[in-house]
Order: sequence, then structure tokens, then C-alpha cells
Amino acid sequence: MKKIIIAAIVLLSATSLHAQILTPVKWSYAAKKLKNGEAVVFMKATIDEGWHLYSQTVKEGGPVKTTFTFPASKEYTVIGKTIEPTPITRNEKVFNMDVSFFQNSVIFQQKIKLKGSKATVKGKLEYMTCNDKQCLPPEDIDFSIPVN
Repeated sequence: MKKIIIAAIVLLSATSLHAQILTPVKWSYAAKKLKNGEAVVFMKATIDEGWHLYSQTVKEGGPVKTTFTFPASKEYTVIGKTIEPTPITRNEKVFNMDVSFFQNSVIFQQKIKLKGSKATVKGKLEYMTCNDKQCLPPEDIDFSIPVN
């Protein structure tokens, strides 16, 4: 009986080590108040070496582009589109097209108009990440960013 328990523990340990989930992109958030009741929220992606995160401007037929969705709120209104720095663009054989992406880190910015003195900006982001060997399935993340 003791040998069976030890074998089960070893088997479970080996299985859990093998089944680790890859998370090559870590997200962090911040906000900064501006003049005239406006603010900017920042969505930062820190990307593991060798991986890349796709731009918001990927064309149809390519990987899933990074998308930010902000539902209507009584606390703020979204001003314009989410902006991003200039991405790297190159041809990716897997998709047989030019694709724009980011490496290492990228900060996306969204301007908002506050309806009061503070707000909590809620939204959802969808993104896909790849390296030279594999692409991970697209991921959806809900976020909540306080603006004080």
C-alpha cells in the first residue's frame, strides 16, 4: 500500500510539472489624471524573451490582433481609439503575410473623459502570442483600473 501511495505522488508530481501553463505575457495597469477632467489609462504587456504580442492593426488572415473593449460607463467616456507605439513589422511564413508585433514590452494608452472626480475603468482585452516554434491560443482578460 505504501508503494502505491508513493508511486501515485510521483506520478502526480511529474504530471503537474509537465502540464505547466505557459504565460509569456504579463499585464499591468495604471492611470494618470490630466487637465480638464480627462485621464489616460495605461495597459502594459511585459513579454518574455523570444515571444511576441500582436499589434491592434493585424489584417484578416493573420494572427489574432490585440483588442481592447471598453463597455459604456456612467463614470467616464472613452476618447478616441487605444493608441500603441510603432510595432515591428515583418513577413511571417506561418501566416504568409506581413505582421506587426511587439517584443519585450509595450504600453497601450486609452484617453478617457471623467464624469466625476474619480472612476474605475473596466474593460476586456484579447490577445495572442507566439514565438518561433508555437502560438498560444488567444486569451481574454478582464481588467479594472482605478482613476483617482
